[in-house]
Amino acid sequence: MRRIPARRSVITTAALALALAGAPAMAEAAPTADTNKAVTVDLTVQGPSGLLFTGKIKTKGHDVTTTTGGTHKCDGTNGGANPSKVPTPTAALDDAAHKKGFTWDGTWYASFDDFSVDTIKNTSGGGSAYWSISVNGTPTPVGGCQFKIDAGDEVAFTWTSF
Repeated sequence: MRRIPARRSVITTAALALALAGAPAMAEAAPTADTNKAVTVDLTVQGPSGLLFTGKIKTKGHDVTTTTGGTHKCDGTNGGANPSKVPTPTAALDDAAHKKGFTWDGTWYASFDDFSVDTIKNTSGGGSAYWSISVNGTPTPVGGCQFKIDAGDEVAFTWTSF
């Protein structure tokens, strides 16, 4: 076996390192932060005759299916509101309904890329009332599939008269 002098080995290694440093970098998939991690929120549903539901719900953005509206994403990317999936108020309502055994329904509006919550626990909006959505006491400025919620938020669906 031929032995390479140490000096020659160092020069060869240095040359190779410089050549690789100058070479175009190979594209690697950058790790993306998981912004759609499940969060626990306090959810309250207040109907015209009183409290319909209150409790802590673990949720994250996901597809939602309603009888009237069908199946659509409800993960905060709706309407371009957020660049990646996030937990949303309507996803929290949907998770609560599935986990706690009550129903809700909503109409899908493609022009808004969101659901209108029409019925919760057999209490329907329409006419002079609707289900308003608030987070931490403030009405959401966008639909319930567009608004990002965080751990510990107080999410409320409240029967509201015009």
